[in-house]
Amino acid sequence: MSEQVCALQVGQTVPDFKLAVYDPTVKDFSEISLAGQQKAKKWTILFFYPADYTFVCPTELADLGEKYAAIKKLGAEAISVSTDTKFVHMAWQRDEKLLAGVQYPMGADPTGTVSRLFGVYDPASGLDFRGTFIISPEGKLVSSEVNFLNVGRNCDELLRKLEANVYLATHGDEACPAKWTPGKKTLKPGAAMVGKVYEALNG
Repeated sequence: MSEQVCALQVGQTVPDFKLAVYDPTVKDFSEISLAGQQKAKKWTILFFYPADYTFVCPTELADLGEKYAAIKKLGAEAISVSTDTKFVHMAWQRDEKLLAGVQYPMGADPTGTVSRLFGVYDPASGLDFRGTFIISPEGKLVSSEVNFLNVGRNCDELLRKLEANVYLATHGDEACPAKWTPGKKTLKPGAAMVGKVYEALNG
């Protein structure tokens, strides 16, 4: 019988976790924890992927690297995570030219502990599915996306979702419609808007 994985759901508080990481900016190892992120009042993005030295994965990590400056500007930290060790991360980032610009920490989860917490661990292969999670500075899971092994993600959408969540953190009475980006109209749900969303967006 296959192992059943119970994942956190959006809206839930994420328990503290720790990850050993390889930091390409200093070419050294360290540790990162959710508690430390919360203490620093940072948003946290976990970017799970199947494995180092594979094929779709470096294209995704390069894409995340291109958005990293914008992610940092929003008060967030992005951490890529796989079940490889920190030593393999170091070698892969050094060898793979697509990863030359990667500056975010690369998390190692060889036991699958954190991966299981978020429901992305595949016990049959020992690899992670392509899971993207956004955690608020208060430790609440606000966004969750999981793709199968063979479908790469688009970090334009990740950045858009982060922008929306950061905005809503200080505008709690509003909601962001489809394709919302900063500067566009938001919605203020209420009785007067029922059946009148078109008017609210186009008035």
